[in-house]
Amino acid sequence: MHDSDISLKKTWAGVAVAFVLWFIMFSPITGPRLNFWYAMTTSAVVLTSYTFWASPKWREQLHLGVGQVALGIVLAAVLWGVFWVGDKLSQLMFSFARSEVDLIYSMKAGSNPTVIGILLLFIIGPAEEIFWRGFVQRTMSQRWSPTVGMVVATACYTLVHVSSLNFMLIMAAMVAGGFWGLLYRIWPKNLTALIISHALWDAAAFVFIPF
Repeated sequence: MHDSDISLKKTWAGVAVAFVLWFIMFSPITGPRLNFWYAMTTSAVVLTSYTFWASPKWREQLHLGVGQVALGIVLAAVLWGVFWVGDKLSQLMFSFARSEVDLIYSMKAGSNPTVIGILLLFIIGPAEEIFWRGFVQRTMSQRWSPTVGMVVATACYTLVHVSSLNFMLIMAAMVAGGFWGLLYRIWPKNLTALIISHALWDAAAFVFIPF
């Protein structure tokens, strides 16, 4: 068995773990029984740990520098703008849009916004980018092609949110996943910038500058 086949099996196993974790967090059956932010943080730690075990070489993609930080800030701002426009358009197109967005924000109820912001900035946001782009998309791109890897990884990232039964959240995942996936497809050496942009966008969208 080739190393690439082994890596791909580990990748699909990791995706399966993500599906289980997201189902537990978002499903109407189990979600209401949990503190969402602690569950999300735990899931982030699990997926990051899995990435370190399954693909320790992912760290070779990291290149910290002023340029990466600046690019990450710009990308976060661009994506926030895309979502701002999308929020306005969706309210014109779908009568249920605002209520579903409000349901997403209701997950903050009873939690300290500062704590949520810290978790998003330093654990949740970085972990998602490390796992979905740095591991899943990277492995699939190496096994098949960069374009196929991007499409399949983005589809998986979107589908893990289906258990929420929230159309707006699923669409948000598709747009954000497609945004970061396309950027990784074009600039695979800018994973650091994508991690920064994901973390900043998460914190801005959910805590500091919500829609």
